[in-house]
Amino acid sequence: MAERDLYRNRDFIPDFDAIMAETEARSRAFADRSRVERNMRYGETPRQSFDLVFPPEPAPGAPLHMFIHGGYWRAGSKETHTLVAAPVIAAGGIAALVGYDLMPQTRLAEIVAQVRAAARHLVNLAPEIGADPERFTVSGHSAGAHLASLLACRAPGDNLPPDVPTLRGMLLVSGIYDLSDIPGSFLKDEAGMRADEAQAWSPLAARHMPGPLRIITRGEYETAPFQDQAIALDALLAREGQQTKLRTEPGANHLSVVFDLSDPQAALGQRLSALVASS
Repeated sequence: MAERDLYRNRDFIPDFDAIMAETEARSRAFADRSRVERNMRYGETPRQSFDLVFPPEPAPGAPLHMFIHGGYWRAGSKETHTLVAAPVIAAGGIAALVGYDLMPQTRLAEIVAQVRAAARHLVNLAPEIGADPERFTVSGHSAGAHLASLLACRAPGDNLPPDVPTLRGMLLVSGIYDLSDIPGSFLKDEAGMRADEAQAWSPLAARHMPGPLRIITRGEYETAPFQDQAIALDALLAREGQQTKLRTEPGANHLSVVFDLSDPQAALGQRLSALVASS
């Protein structure tokens, strides 16, 4: 019997499709009862856009939080992750759910550049939407956590120090921080990631910038790569003298952890609210 691909989460989550459908349904329901401004552009293509979600009565100088969705760089959307804005809104923050172009049509270096451009755009936009540009935090799930981490580090693929705004904190959920196994994984044809791209954009091979608190977490029932790489990134940051906290979300898998992240009453959702409020 062939060994299962530990990156193919569908093989380890029996209700994979049901959780994906529930995530989308909860996002629609949350959007229906919230003030949302959709598809605000930061770049030239339709996916280079973001949705803003505002609290009912935003205070002047509100914190601004950016969320980056997952999907292994080749799938996913901001619209199906509107639910993640709930803990941000509970903390009085403004949430920006960011999209980006996808592999294999778009190369990984360009996706990284797009996410960094989105962060710069949001910080510049902050005063116009009633947010404080100095109260900027970010989170991401899965591939989104990988991309979020690159907002505060210089990766091997960066020829110059990256142009990124100052972050007060980041919450990295179920991320991939060593991409070396991705080109040979089940994603070989779906994402088309090359070995040189994996080497160039692996956070575990990067130099991380001082300043923001990094909270690194994953679900208790995730596969070994997600467990091991969370531990390895936390250890790397600690060796560099960075502020870092390592968590595990009890009872959660790679998909259901998003429910914990998006619930203001859950431990992880409360941690997101606290990150936003303290920025």
